[in-house]
Amino acid sequence: MKRIVELLKLSPVLVLAILMFIGYDALIAAPLATAYAALIASVVEKKKVNDIIDAVIDNAKEMQVAFFILMVAYAMAEVFMSTGVGASIINLALNVGLTGRTVAVVGIIITSILSIATGTSWGTFAACAPIFLWLNHIVGGNIALTIGAIAGGSCFGDNIGLISDTTIVSSGIQKVEVIKRIRHQGYWSGLVLILGIISFYLAGIIMDLPTTTGDAATAIGKIPAEVWTVLAEKRESAVTLLNQVKTGVPVYMIVPLILVLIAAFKGMTTLLCLFIGIFAAYILGMIAGTVQSTGEFLNLLYSGFEGAGSWVIVMMMWIAAFGGIMKLMDAFRPLSNIVISISKNVRQLMFYNGVLSILGNAALADEMAQIVTMGPIIKEIVENNVDGSPEDIETLRLRNATLSDALGVFGSQLIPWHVYIGFYLGIIQAVYPIYKFNAMDIIKYNFLALIAVSTILIATLTGLDRFIPRFGLPMEPKVKLKKYTAESSIIKNKVS
Repeated sequence: MKRIVELLKLSPVLVLAILMFIGYDALIAAPLATAYAALIASVVEKKKVNDIIDAVIDNAKEMQVAFFILMVAYAMAEVFMSTGVGASIINLALNVGLTGRTVAVVGIIITSILSIATGTSWGTFAACAPIFLWLNHIVGGNIALTIGAIAGGSCFGDNIGLISDTTIVSSGIQKVEVIKRIRHQGYWSGLVLILGIISFYLAGIIMDLPTTTGDAATAIGKIPAEVWTVLAEKRESAVTLLNQVKTGVPVYMIVPLILVLIAAFKGMTTLLCLFIGIFAAYILGMIAGTVQSTGEFLNLLYSGFEGAGSWVIVMMMWIAAFGGIMKLMDAFRPLSNIVISISKNVRQLMFYNGVLSILGNAALADEMAQIVTMGPIIKEIVENNVDGSPEDIETLRLRNATLSDALGVFGSQLIPWHVYIGFYLGIIQAVYPIYKFNAMDIIKYNFLALIAVSTILIATLTGLDRFIPRFGLPMEPKVKLKKYTAESSIIKNKVS
């Protein structure tokens, strides 16, 4: 009977997974799963309606700071995509000249930087896919290699970007500051990117790709009219960015991004960093002419706030409600027990937290759904089962946030049925209709995703993370599993 009750308490997760898998948007799946969880809590656990409502509200309150950050982050992303900041990044990189051998290398560099600047992998991919697929066509590159490069690069900023929704949400769930989280994983992320760039460069040599040069203006000029229509429907700001790449923007429009990065490295709060970027883009955009009026700029902010409010924040509130009810039932205790029973030390426990994250991503087929569903589970596993100083526990929470985000965003690139892959397929088929794409065209040469997923799991399990600055986990005996601490106390008591 106990097992049946445990399964019933876990069944809302299965309901959420099934709804997401069969194609329901998170804005529908999350409320339905929340209602079902409330029913289970009232019937199985005999929880009163007021207790359920209090659990929902209390859990949502914990996400308030993340909500504000997300709204401003979405606004800054829209501003950077439309005022010339994104276009300046692309033009600076493309000035080096492209060949069939280097188009994938330049593609991963540009998309990585642009995704950090805009905080959106989907927006970055939508903006860069038309450029690089047609550039690839012109210079005779390998289409799958180029797709793998821009797909992986587009995700890079989603894992470490100051304004990325997944970075903000995963950090908020683990109750760590975004800036601290970026510092924790910064060197590891940089190493992953360097290894990814080297991999694409070597692949171009091994494939013996041609060295004919091409340019972005020619590539953009070859984009069919119907492609522009489709792209405008999927990401209107991407069309603005492409036009700016074609016509050119002043090089100083990259300054807002530089100021944001400087502010972040100096340890300023996330909201202040975002407002610095927005204000700088407004001032320089007015000078450059990419911002025609204050009213136009305020409309960009409005679009950003609207984008955050119409989907991600509403979705997060429902997921917070779902998590609050699941927490009230202590529904995840069986999963925690499994992880604890097979973990011999804290490092193994953290590794299994990573495994839970990537399995959740595969089951839910949505990185944000995985972050908000599995995030509270791995958070409680650490908080309830590890002894250590507050500083060491915070480091474990930082790693939890990184695992949840990295295995959500980069892991999505390796799951054929994931919504990421579906979106990317829709974009590339629309902007490059002369080739029939499938999921493996995105997956097979996505070196950055492969490197990120494998290195974070291996480094966490083996302790190799100690060789990466700021990335090493605290070692035993500084941190211990509570079950071993309890056993030691029993032994000491018997001896005394």
